[in-house]
Amino acid sequence: MSYIPHTDIERQQMLAAVGAPTIEDLFEAVPSSHRFPALDMPGPLSEMEVLAELQSLAEANEHAGDYALFRGAGAYHHYIPSAVNHMLLRGEFYTAYTPYQPEVSQGTLQAIFEYQSMMVQLTGMDAANASHYDGATSLAEAVTVALEVSRHKRTKIVLSPYIHPQYRAVTRTYHQGNDLDFVGDDQARSAAELADLLDDNTAMVAVAYPNFLGQIEDFSALAEKVHSAGALLVVVANPMALALFKSPAAFGADIVVGEGQPLGIPLSFGGPYLGYFACREAYVRKIAGRIVGETVDKDGKRAYVMTLRPREQDIRREKASSNICTNQGLMALAATVYMSLMGKHGLRKAAELCYHKAHYAAKEIAGLPGYEVDESHPFFNEFVVKCPRSVSQINDRLIERGIIGGYDLGRDYAELSNYMLVCVTEMNPRDEIDALVEILKEVGA
Repeated sequence: MSYIPHTDIERQQMLAAVGAPTIEDLFEAVPSSHRFPALDMPGPLSEMEVLAELQSLAEANEHAGDYALFRGAGAYHHYIPSAVNHMLLRGEFYTAYTPYQPEVSQGTLQAIFEYQSMMVQLTGMDAANASHYDGATSLAEAVTVALEVSRHKRTKIVLSPYIHPQYRAVTRTYHQGNDLDFVGDDQARSAAELADLLDDNTAMVAVAYPNFLGQIEDFSALAEKVHSAGALLVVVANPMALALFKSPAAFGADIVVGEGQPLGIPLSFGGPYLGYFACREAYVRKIAGRIVGETVDKDGKRAYVMTLRPREQDIRREKASSNICTNQGLMALAATVYMSLMGKHGLRKAAELCYHKAHYAAKEIAGLPGYEVDESHPFFNEFVVKCPRSVSQINDRLIERGIIGGYDLGRDYAELSNYMLVCVTEMNPRDEIDALVEILKEVGA
């Protein structure tokens, strides 16, 4: 919306038209003690002066591009082709809201349909929606689906401790009024221990792939036990890793959720991000968000329509079981453009670069005196490093040298004090990795 300022003459003309000598006279009926106090504001500036002021403030910010970045923990620094942003800024997409009228929204509907199709291919599931606010919201919505599948007769939710800590916190907050029993993340440390928590009151078991420590596990055996207990297996997955590793569907996942930020969405100080949600066909009418389908019009031409919105407030009203009545549509479009540009081979190549660079870094760090790399499980692009001193001390030294170090795992896991979670992506050239290793060697000496 354009800003059109009023001149002093125009203000006087408007006041004269309503019979008020001054603007203050418009508020005469409001007692002075309840009026907004006068503000000690600086004088007005021209547009040129305002832009200069804002630019100087912006330049005081630091951003990831100024540093070699080795931190992930849920938000990842990947290369984004310039065409992604170019497409997002097109007026047809940038200003569009929910496509309620299919006859005039074919472009937006097709984009959503293509997004869903690609997420289905990536996860191996039967259907995907578009979309949720972030990965944490998607996990919370998976709990709702599991409860509805059990017709709310089951109230136990088993969460792996190695799901992102913030995702677990959001899920608990989301369902704090539902009298659920969240277990697992305070007592289990392996898939076998999670399986031991299964009983006839368990609605779902959630695990991460890769987990928060970057590790890859095969959950096939756990899936069998979960299904034998009549519960659902929910997998929180990094979509970039799915371009390289076995899909969650291959080992028995019922629902796959996660953060779509690695798919063409910048770090952006933590958002806006994209929560993806995919599931087996049996549960498609129980998920929140939009599902777009393909059909034909009266002339037999291909057309797209909003097929399902089964749990939203604007459809179900007081019977709604989700407050998702809009979505991160622009972020879903970013992911769609990104995956379209990369293609399956390009996406796999990016994942391979992440994998090999991370393993090169892990090998180099493992050879440093005082450092230990956890190699108990295969990993993708994040790995755990035991450090000879506190992670905060090491990161302080790294930032002085232009490097953002790994995530301090002691913040979330008491037993992992002095353990760092290091992330490497295709954006880290070998000289950056070598510089990281050299500084770690100096700090550890």
